[in-house]
Amino acid sequence: MDASDEKELEELTNKLKNGLDIKDRKYLLTEYPKCFVGNEAVTHMVDSKLCESREEAVHLGQMLMAANVIRHVTSDHDFKDEKKFYMFTSDEPSHGQKAKNEETNEDWSWSDFIPGRFKKDDDENKYNLQPTIEELNTEVTAAVDADELAPKETFGISPLDEYNQLLLDNVHPVKWVPPKPQAKYNMVAIGAGAAGLVTAAGTAGLGGKVAIVEEHMFGGDCLNFGCVPSKAILRSARVAHDAIMRGQEFGLELVDGGDLKEKLRMNFGKVMERVRKIRSEISAHDACERFTKAYNMDVYIGHARFVSQDTIKVGEHELKFARCVIATGAKASVPPIAGLSEVEYLTNQSIWNLTELPRRFGVIGSGPIGSELAQAFALLGSKVTVLNRSARILGKEDREAADIVAASMEECGVTFVTGIKFKSVCYKDASVGHKSGIVVKIVRNGKNEEKEAKEEEFEFDQLLIATGRKPNVEGMDLELAKVKFDARRGIEVNDFLQTSNGNIYAAGDCCTRFQFTHMADAMARIVIRNSLFFGRSKVSDLIIPWTTYTFPEVAHVGLYESDLKARNIAYDAVRIELNHNDRAICDGEAKHNGFVKVFTKKGGDNILGATIVSDNAGDQINEFTLAIQANIGLGFLGAVIHSYPTVSEAVKHAGDAFNRTRLTPVTKTLLRKVLSARR
Repeated sequence: MDASDEKELEELTNKLKNGLDIKDRKYLLTEYPKCFVGNEAVTHMVDSKLCESREEAVHLGQMLMAANVIRHVTSDHDFKDEKKFYMFTSDEPSHGQKAKNEETNEDWSWSDFIPGRFKKDDDENKYNLQPTIEELNTEVTAAVDADELAPKETFGISPLDEYNQLLLDNVHPVKWVPPKPQAKYNMVAIGAGAAGLVTAAGTAGLGGKVAIVEEHMFGGDCLNFGCVPSKAILRSARVAHDAIMRGQEFGLELVDGGDLKEKLRMNFGKVMERVRKIRSEISAHDACERFTKAYNMDVYIGHARFVSQDTIKVGEHELKFARCVIATGAKASVPPIAGLSEVEYLTNQSIWNLTELPRRFGVIGSGPIGSELAQAFALLGSKVTVLNRSARILGKEDREAADIVAASMEECGVTFVTGIKFKSVCYKDASVGHKSGIVVKIVRNGKNEEKEAKEEEFEFDQLLIATGRKPNVEGMDLELAKVKFDARRGIEVNDFLQTSNGNIYAAGDCCTRFQFTHMADAMARIVIRNSLFFGRSKVSDLIIPWTTYTFPEVAHVGLYESDLKARNIAYDAVRIELNHNDRAICDGEAKHNGFVKVFTKKGGDNILGATIVSDNAGDQINEFTLAIQANIGLGFLGAVIHSYPTVSEAVKHAGDAFNRTRLTPVTKTLLRKVLSARR
């Protein structure tokens, strides 16, 4: 919009404001400040000759809404010639906003504080179907990212290129003007990750007065350091897997001949630039300003601490609440290894700051994060070694599934050193530091415990610690709010997600070992129902799927076989091999020997748990999740038509396999006689 258009729009806005009856109005029990009535505005526009007809006036009103000049008071309706309340956006109370640079009258940006070379160009009961997950080791501590790898002044984000500047401008504006607190909020959310954002947005969408507080970055771990960047780098790794590793198998060749593995390579700098670009694009969904404008909630950026059982303080502002949700998430934890705290190691936060491919890449830990990134970095060109105390990887998963993933990772170039004890970690040359390399000293667990095994050394250019995550519960003065917590287990909650203070709830990674974004989302919805509407939704009723996004993927929902045995639940098992699945064969994925494994209650078709190992297993597991949630038996899935050819046909085949078990010898004999009589 050029200057003349802006001036014309401003004049039109002033004419309307001067001619309309703008005042506080009440509908039902809610009072809306400084608003006008839609049909009265239409009458005014016609009478004052701004429009020739009521239809034209409605069209003008809709254009003003599109230009963000006016809006419906609850953002539920377009402009209509009806008795509905509207307000000028300029009359809205501030919910928090970016500060203006007085010299330019533009929003302050992170680019304003960056040296020139980085600046932007102009342009639980027996049948509870939640599996058992081990608690954190009592000796783990919170990881501390080295400032050289993750600068504190930019919240661990580096380099400050145009993409990371946009990210920070969205999720932690460099200067933010906090709003004046309401007298009392229906809901205050502490933490703006998945759980906090869903709780806050859901409450605001229902008409509640909401404040959300975030000290670090809106979007939480998922956007900034977890799901989003990891899936972006895995997509690049998949390209390397299909083109460099297996391209010849699919008919790919170089024009001038030669070995693809020798002549093709991934540009790691470009790969990481793409990761940053994708993260910055998606950050618009979780931007601070989006929540002030779309949901009319008050946004505070700063550290929250309780000052009483119904009040928190953020900077100089005190926020009084009827209900509060603690959704502070978790951070990387590190194991107790001698010398580890003295070296600059990587975590799931700082790894995204790398711009150069480490030639020798070490990973301590073999859970989902460690396995995904180990395979990705191997495919991108690093020599990767995974060091693990346990004798197997993916210790939470089905043993057969973990073995298939391990074999695939080894094929991609990952070396496993498992069943070990860590002795120490240090720099190769303490006087040189990180550039000299990081040395990890281990001994292998032997059968003879009395005989000390020989010490071995592994040297790396970068070392990733991926040994779990620890809840963020310190520094909030939870004692003043009468909220019980444990530094290892997190906030103590009951099955309704209430803390020891009945008006304060918790959701997400700070209070559960099921540390998944979709779990945080589901818990937030429980908080909304239970805190605002006297609901009695239980977190123990949730059916929770999850996926490890290796090649192939491992997806699971419900109970594992180990859980069934531990709980003395009688069960039947159905297993479908994917090396006979037509689509898996066409895609070249049958070689992984993936499978669909389903456990049902003994003698029936009630699904107790399911595991899938295949490409896109994460998409396929949802069918089993829906079946369990809706109490649909495995036999019914055999009657559901699936597109051909698809790997998900294996779900249907599992249903078919179950139905065949219903054919008892007596039934088979009767069927044979019936068919014989009809010949």
